[in-house]
Amino acid sequence: MSIVSVRGLSRDYEQGVHTVHALRAVDLDIEPGEFTALMGPSGSGKSTLLNLIGGLDQPTAGSVEIEGADLAQMTPAARSDLRRDRLGFVFQAYNLIPVLTAVENAEFVLQLQGQTSADRRKRAFETLAAVGLEGMENRRPHEMSGGQQQRVAVARAIAADPALVLADEPTANLDSTTSDELIATMKKLNAELGVTFVFATHDPKVMEAAQRVIRLVDGKIAEDIRK
Repeated sequence: MSIVSVRGLSRDYEQGVHTVHALRAVDLDIEPGEFTALMGPSGSGKSTLLNLIGGLDQPTAGSVEIEGADLAQMTPAARSDLRRDRLGFVFQAYNLIPVLTAVENAEFVLQLQGQTSADRRKRAFETLAAVGLEGMENRRPHEMSGGQQQRVAVARAIAADPALVLADEPTANLDSTTSDELIATMKKLNAELGVTFVFATHDPKVMEAAQRVIRLVDGKIAEDIRK
Protein backbone atom coordinates (compact mmCIF):
# COMPACT_ATOMS: atom_id res chain seq x y z
CA MET A 1 0.00 0.00 0.00
CA SER A 2 1.17 3.52 -0.78
CA ILE A 3 1.87 5.69 2.25
CA VAL A 4 0.41 8.70 0.42
CA SER A 5 -2.18 8.62 -2.33
CA VAL A 6 -3.21 11.99 -3.78
CA ARG A 7 -5.94 12.28 -6.41
CA GLY A 8 -7.14 15.40 -8.22
CA LEU A 9 -5.69 17.61 -5.51
CA SER A 10 -6.30 21.34 -5.94
CA ARG A 11 -5.90 24.32 -3.65
CA ASP A 12 -7.14 27.81 -4.49
CA TYR A 13 -6.59 31.00 -2.50
CA GLU A 14 -8.48 34.24 -2.76
CA GLN A 15 -6.31 37.35 -3.03
CA GLY A 16 -8.60 40.34 -3.23
CA VAL A 17 -10.65 39.95 -6.39
CA HIS A 18 -8.25 37.32 -7.79
CA THR A 19 -8.12 33.56 -7.32
CA VAL A 20 -4.67 31.99 -7.03
CA HIS A 21 -4.53 28.37 -8.18
CA ALA A 22 -1.71 27.14 -5.94
CA LEU A 23 -2.23 23.49 -6.84
CA ARG A 24 -4.07 22.11 -9.85
CA ALA A 25 -5.50 18.56 -9.99
CA VAL A 26 -2.35 16.77 -8.81
CA ASP A 27 -2.14 12.96 -8.72
CA LEU A 28 0.71 11.44 -6.71
CA ASP A 29 1.65 8.28 -4.81
CA ILE A 30 4.49 7.97 -2.28
CA GLU A 31 5.71 4.46 -1.51
CA PRO A 32 7.38 3.20 1.69
CA GLY A 33 11.11 3.91 1.81
CA GLU A 34 11.14 6.73 -0.75
CA PHE A 35 13.50 9.71 -0.48
CA THR A 36 11.64 12.23 -2.61
CA ALA A 37 12.24 15.90 -3.36
CA LEU A 38 9.52 18.31 -4.47
CA MET A 39 11.22 21.10 -6.37
CA GLY A 40 10.17 24.21 -8.21
CA PRO A 41 10.34 28.00 -8.02
CA SER A 42 8.57 29.99 -5.33
CA GLY A 43 4.84 29.78 -5.98
CA SER A 44 5.09 26.45 -7.81
CA GLY A 45 2.97 24.68 -5.19
CA LYS A 46 5.52 22.46 -3.46
CA SER A 47 4.96 23.76 0.09
CA THR A 48 1.19 23.77 -0.51
CA LEU A 49 1.38 20.12 -1.56
CA LEU A 50 3.47 19.24 1.49
CA ASN A 51 1.01 21.00 3.81
CA LEU A 52 -1.96 19.21 2.24
CA ILE A 53 -0.27 15.82 2.56
CA GLY A 54 0.45 16.62 6.21
CA GLY A 55 -3.13 17.64 6.91
CA LEU A 56 -2.01 21.14 7.85
CA ASP A 57 -4.26 22.65 5.17
CA GLN A 58 -7.50 21.62 3.48
CA PRO A 59 -7.82 21.15 -0.30
CA THR A 60 -10.29 22.99 -2.50
CA ALA A 61 -10.84 19.75 -4.42
CA GLY A 62 -9.47 16.24 -4.56
CA SER A 63 -8.32 13.82 -1.86
CA VAL A 64 -5.33 12.88 0.27
CA GLU A 65 -5.08 9.40 1.77
CA ILE A 66 -2.44 8.45 4.35
CA GLU A 67 -2.02 4.66 4.60
CA GLY A 68 -5.49 4.31 3.06
CA ALA A 69 -7.22 6.77 5.39
CA ASP A 70 -8.91 9.74 3.65
CA LEU A 71 -8.02 12.95 5.52
CA ALA A 72 -11.24 14.64 4.39
CA GLN A 73 -13.34 11.97 6.11
CA MET A 74 -11.61 12.48 9.46
CA THR A 75 -12.63 14.78 12.27
CA PRO A 76 -10.11 17.51 13.17
CA ALA A 77 -9.19 15.49 16.27
CA ALA A 78 -8.57 12.35 14.21
CA ARG A 79 -6.38 14.30 11.77
CA SER A 80 -4.42 15.67 14.72
CA ASP A 81 -3.93 12.14 16.07
CA LEU A 82 -2.75 10.96 12.65
CA ARG A 83 -0.20 13.79 12.45
CA ARG A 84 1.03 12.92 15.94
CA ASP A 85 1.27 9.17 15.39
CA ARG A 86 2.03 8.61 11.70
CA LEU A 87 3.70 11.78 10.38
CA GLY A 88 6.92 13.55 11.31
CA PHE A 89 7.61 17.18 10.44
CA VAL A 90 10.89 19.06 9.93
CA PHE A 91 10.60 22.81 9.32
CA GLN A 92 12.99 25.42 7.98
CA ALA A 93 13.01 27.28 11.32
CA TYR A 94 13.63 24.14 13.47
CA ASN A 95 10.58 24.89 15.71
CA LEU A 96 12.23 23.51 18.84
CA ILE A 97 10.90 24.45 22.27
CA PRO A 98 13.59 26.79 23.63
CA VAL A 99 13.24 25.92 27.33
CA LEU A 100 13.58 22.18 26.70
CA THR A 101 16.81 20.23 26.28
CA ALA A 102 17.57 18.25 23.14
CA VAL A 103 16.32 15.01 24.69
CA GLU A 104 13.16 16.71 25.98
CA ASN A 105 12.47 18.12 22.52
CA ALA A 106 13.12 14.73 20.92
CA GLU A 107 10.71 12.95 23.26
CA PHE A 108 7.97 15.60 23.04
CA VAL A 109 5.75 13.69 20.58
CA LEU A 110 6.15 10.52 22.65
CA GLN A 111 4.96 12.45 25.69
CA LEU A 112 1.89 13.57 23.73
CA GLN A 113 1.27 9.91 22.91
CA GLY A 114 1.23 9.08 26.61
CA GLN A 115 4.33 6.88 26.65
CA THR A 116 5.99 6.31 30.01
CA SER A 117 8.86 8.55 31.02
CA ALA A 118 11.37 5.69 30.87
CA ASP A 119 10.25 4.47 27.44
CA ARG A 120 10.20 7.89 25.83
CA ARG A 121 13.56 8.89 27.32
CA LYS A 122 15.16 5.68 26.03
CA ARG A 123 13.74 6.25 22.54
CA ALA A 124 14.79 9.93 22.52
CA PHE A 125 18.38 8.99 23.41
CA GLU A 126 18.35 6.41 20.60
CA THR A 127 17.11 8.89 17.99
CA LEU A 128 19.58 11.59 19.05
CA ALA A 129 22.39 9.06 18.70
CA ALA A 130 21.05 8.11 15.27
CA VAL A 131 21.40 11.73 14.09
CA GLY A 132 24.90 12.13 15.54
CA LEU A 133 24.09 14.06 18.72
CA GLU A 134 25.23 11.57 21.31
CA GLY A 135 26.59 13.51 24.29
CA MET A 136 24.51 16.62 23.54
CA GLU A 137 21.25 15.36 25.00
CA ASN A 138 21.11 17.93 27.81
CA ARG A 139 21.88 21.02 25.75
CA ARG A 140 19.15 23.55 25.07
CA PRO A 141 18.63 24.99 21.59
CA HIS A 142 20.53 28.22 22.33
CA GLU A 143 23.57 26.10 23.25
CA MET A 144 23.58 24.37 19.85
CA SER A 145 24.46 25.38 16.30
CA GLY A 146 21.80 25.67 13.63
CA GLY A 147 22.79 22.32 12.18
CA GLN A 148 22.62 20.64 15.59
CA GLN A 149 19.19 22.15 16.22
CA GLN A 150 17.95 20.82 12.90
CA ARG A 151 19.28 17.38 13.83
CA VAL A 152 17.24 17.57 17.03
CA ALA A 153 14.23 18.41 14.86
CA VAL A 154 14.92 15.33 12.72
CA ALA A 155 15.28 13.20 15.85
CA ARG A 156 11.93 14.50 17.11
CA ALA A 157 10.36 13.77 13.71
CA ILE A 158 11.46 10.12 13.69
CA ALA A 159 11.10 9.35 17.42
CA ALA A 160 7.56 8.00 17.12
CA ASP A 161 8.49 5.81 14.13
CA PRO A 162 6.19 7.64 11.69
CA ALA A 163 5.15 6.31 8.31
CA LEU A 164 6.41 9.48 6.66
CA VAL A 165 8.59 12.51 7.45
CA LEU A 166 7.68 15.76 5.67
CA ALA A 167 10.52 18.28 5.50
CA ASP A 168 9.93 21.85 4.32
CA GLU A 169 13.21 23.50 3.21
CA PRO A 170 15.17 21.78 6.03
CA THR A 171 18.57 23.00 4.79
CA ALA A 172 17.59 26.58 3.94
CA ASN A 173 19.07 28.18 7.07
CA LEU A 174 22.26 26.10 7.09
CA ASP A 175 25.69 26.70 5.60
CA SER A 176 26.97 24.41 2.88
CA THR A 177 28.97 22.06 5.09
CA THR A 178 26.23 21.73 7.71
CA SER A 179 23.66 21.20 4.96
CA ASP A 180 25.77 18.35 3.52
CA GLU A 181 26.00 16.75 6.96
CA LEU A 182 22.24 16.97 7.53
CA ILE A 183 21.47 15.48 4.11
CA ALA A 184 23.90 12.63 4.80
CA THR A 185 22.19 12.01 8.14
CA MET A 186 18.75 11.81 6.56
CA LYS A 187 20.04 9.56 3.77
CA LYS A 188 21.46 7.25 6.44
CA LEU A 189 18.13 7.14 8.28
CA ASN A 190 16.43 6.35 4.98
CA ALA A 191 18.88 3.61 4.02
CA GLU A 192 19.39 1.97 7.42
CA LEU A 193 16.05 2.49 9.16
CA GLY A 194 13.76 2.76 6.14
CA VAL A 195 12.48 6.23 7.09
CA THR A 196 10.41 7.67 4.24
CA PHE A 197 11.14 11.34 3.48
CA VAL A 198 9.42 13.90 1.26
CA PHE A 199 11.10 17.30 0.97
CA ALA A 200 9.98 20.63 -0.39
CA THR A 201 13.26 22.22 -1.38
CA HIS A 202 15.24 24.66 -3.50
CA ASP A 203 18.51 22.98 -2.50
CA PRO A 204 20.32 21.31 -5.45
CA LYS A 205 22.13 19.03 -2.99
CA VAL A 206 18.85 17.65 -1.65
CA MET A 207 17.69 17.06 -5.22
CA GLU A 208 20.96 15.31 -6.03
CA ALA A 209 20.59 13.04 -2.99
CA ALA A 210 16.93 12.25 -3.69
CA GLN A 211 15.94 8.98 -5.33
CA ARG A 212 12.94 10.70 -6.89
CA VAL A 213 12.57 14.33 -7.96
CA ILE A 214 9.15 15.80 -8.67
CA ARG A 215 9.22 19.20 -10.38
CA LEU A 216 6.21 21.44 -9.96
CA VAL A 217 5.38 24.38 -12.21
CA ASP A 218 2.32 26.59 -11.68
CA GLY A 219 0.70 24.09 -9.35
CA LYS A 220 1.11 21.08 -11.63
CA ILE A 221 3.59 18.22 -11.79
CA ALA A 222 5.77 18.99 -14.81
CA GLU A 223 8.26 16.17 -14.31
CA ASP A 224 8.57 13.07 -12.12
CA ILE A 225 12.03 11.48 -12.29
CA ARG A 226 13.00 8.27 -10.53
CA LYS A 227 16.75 7.70 -10.43
